[in-house]
Amino acid sequence: MAIAVTADELEPARARLLDLHPEGFEEADGELAVYTDGDGEESLRELFGAVSSTLVEPGWEERWREFHRPVRIGDLWVGPPWEEPPDDAIAVVVDPGRAFGTGSHPTTRLCLELLLELDRGSLLDVGCGSGVLSVAAAKLGFSPVVAVDRDPAAVEATGRNADANGVAVDASLADALGIALPRADVALANIDLASVEALGPVVDVSVLVTSGYFHGREPRVAGFVKRERRVDGGWAADLFVRE
Repeated sequence: MAIAVTADELEPARARLLDLHPEGFEEADGELAVYTDGDGEESLRELFGAVSSTLVEPGWEERWREFHRPVRIGDLWVGPPWEEPPDDAIAVVVDPGRAFGTGSHPTTRLCLELLLELDRGSLLDVGCGSGVLSVAAAKLGFSPVVAVDRDPAAVEATGRNADANGVAVDASLADALGIALPRADVALANIDLASVEALGPVVDVSVLVTSGYFHGREPRVAGFVKRERRVDGGWAADLFVRE
């Protein structure tokens, strides 16, 4: 299914589509496209109105792998296990399954760019997803690395990917806004904007890297001062330091 959008409509359309299809969608030439069935098509028509549909060949369910491509961020190479990392890179091999990403999404890339420039120390990953940020941090020398997520599938995926990469990540099931979080030198939070803004009173860290929102949004995190912002593909990441 394809939804044609203008430049002004693109950002709000992305946000609505992320709510409806968090597993992902394609974006090219002013169109947003998803693979779905008849019920999904009806939901899209209710949300967007004008939707075009095209039948796809059998086997599309397995073509999700085609959209998980490796990326190079500085010395880091992040990619799925069916791709071969280069010899000169620090390889972070992440199996995304159907529900998570590797390192190709702009928010992940932006977080990794900022992470590469930070002093090594202890690290907390809030909303760890597939564990790509936690595993990359451990590969870069951050220790100990603690990861939390309220989705059991995310905790399982993070543990599995940490084991596959031979690194130690303490991943646990928890709502970061509802528990006492361990102190760390650095925290990563590639999550939604509202949750980012709620982290100020609950994280005991010196440096906070946040993402997961469009560049038109400016998070305010109590107790922290923003020092840097990076933008990629309409998404943003921010580096905060403790006041």
